[in-house]
Amino acid sequence: MTSGGSRNRSGPKPTDSSLNAAKRGLEFDTLPAEGFRGGAPEFPFSKVNVYYAYKDDKGKPVREFDEDATQERFTRELELWAWAWSTPQASAWIVEPWRWHAVAMWVRTAVICESEEAQAADKNSLHRFSDQIGLTPAGLKENGWKISPAVQEQAATGTAGRVSSRTRLKVVGNDG
Repeated sequence: MTSGGSRNRSGPKPTDSSLNAAKRGLEFDTLPAEGFRGGAPEFPFSKVNVYYAYKDDKGKPVREFDEDATQERFTRELELWAWAWSTPQASAWIVEPWRWHAVAMWVRTAVICESEEAQAADKNSLHRFSDQIGLTPAGLKENGWKISPAVQEQAATGTAGRVSSRTRLKVVGNDG
């Protein structure tokens, strides 16, 4: 059995501001903090049929197709798909069509995780898909992306449009 070697997430996380990163020529692609302004591609999956399961009078399991629940679930998937394509990460996905399937799987899994039938494995899968498509801080770093810091700072602190008191201060001389 082999051991050692580099592994995903082993060791310190890469950063584009470290000396080692400079030596290795590591650069992160900066994504627009305001998000992707283009249109979302068509959602690549068809509807998933939702069934209502119950037991009949004799205790035999029965499954009945639920058209309303099927449509509700698909509508939610389309809403989440549209939201995902408004994120900064979508500006990277648009030039990498091979990623779109993983984004769609994240959407489908997220909708499952919003339901009462979600299992621990579903939530684990959601986290893995989130990392793969860069929707987590670790996923951003794994993909070599960073979100534009100026607007990111404003969003985190709620200071958009505010100016620090230090920058508003003027030095007044002794003349008057």
